[in-house]
Amino acid sequence: MPAPSHRRPIRPRQVPTGSEGWSMPWVQIKYYNFHPNFFPNMIMAASPDAKRGDTVTVYDKEGKPFGHGFFSPGARVPLRVFRHGAEPLDPDHFTKALRQAVDLRLKTLGLPQQTDAFRVVHADADGIPGLMVDKFGEVLAVELSNASALQRAGEWIPLLHELLGTTRAVVHFDDAPIRAEGLVPHQVLEQVSQLSAPEAGTKIIENGMRFHVNFAEGHKTGFFCDQRNNRAQLGRWVKDCRVLDVCCYSGGFSVAAKLGGAAEVIGVDLDEKAVEQARKNANLNQQRIDFVHADAFTYMRQMQRNGATWDAVVLDPPKLVHSREGFEEGKARYHDLNKLALSLVARGGLFVTCSCSGLMPVEQFEELVIGIAHRNGRKLQILDRTGAGPDHPVMSNCPESRYLKTLWARVW
Repeated sequence: MPAPSHRRPIRPRQVPTGSEGWSMPWVQIKYYNFHPNFFPNMIMAASPDAKRGDTVTVYDKEGKPFGHGFFSPGARVPLRVFRHGAEPLDPDHFTKALRQAVDLRLKTLGLPQQTDAFRVVHADADGIPGLMVDKFGEVLAVELSNASALQRAGEWIPLLHELLGTTRAVVHFDDAPIRAEGLVPHQVLEQVSQLSAPEAGTKIIENGMRFHVNFAEGHKTGFFCDQRNNRAQLGRWVKDCRVLDVCCYSGGFSVAAKLGGAAEVIGVDLDEKAVEQARKNANLNQQRIDFVHADAFTYMRQMQRNGATWDAVVLDPPKLVHSREGFEEGKARYHDLNKLALSLVARGGLFVTCSCSGLMPVEQFEELVIGIAHRNGRKLQILDRTGAGPDHPVMSNCPESRYLKTLWARVW
């Protein structure tokens, strides 16, 4: 698939002075930037041999070594810097990065003592752009989102199996980024077919709860490990409560609430297959939960008209801000959802609201929710601010990796 005409491959108009001594392939940047992503207007030149998927040496505008990155000319983000510094790149760099990522989860965090499902590699936050890996029991769910990660998956996945003791892998790809890299989806599937085992799903245990993970029909890698700690916290806080779980997906919060002693739980989601999965998860845990297949907006408006309220309302919508261009539209949807959800919380009740949009700053999300409450004559007693678990680390030079934001408040 050729690069879009407005994203022509980046090549030097003239050979940069002194570049004859540079390590090839190379890319020269116009501006110093510590963020891993470099857009086309930030790049000055690339060596003639630099091709899609290459690991390149990066030089600054003065010709000094800046670091190393993945290169994909014609892509929306043609350069992704994964290492800064003038030192040569170690041939075993990614082997060491994968071992370090696994050691963090197994040894430092001790996650196998809590669950057999957790994130193993978190892309830029673990120094490997384009690679997301979740462990679900003996299965690795792998998501690839750029050409460089795709080309190296054949080396990385067997190493992860060795380090984690897993036996099978399910490989996904994010269609939009893959197309932006100039790759055709069916070609991607052909390349990963040797890495991916046919796998409809598997069962996992998380903090004593059991869930079925559906790889064929689930979102992303099949199950949201990032909410693990938040699910456990909800279970501790809703004993004897009537709970409404809006955008419940496969029922994680709903099951946690019921096992925590909630008197009644209703889960709502527009995805019919997710609702079916949620019912299976409730049955796995021998819990009776009322799951409703409905649009969240429509359902909450009807409940508002009915005058219904709950002791606790959880709102965990899918990603609503997908790009900087679509920020205002996504923000408006967050506003409307939170306004409806807040109106359904009984006085003194618990409101748990989430955003998984990396482009939505945590401060702005909190201001939005507080503003809605105040404009509707209510106050929030903020109890906690949480996010993803530590298996989803945040790299200081990539604030978007702090994508999940969860605000906990009593509503007065």
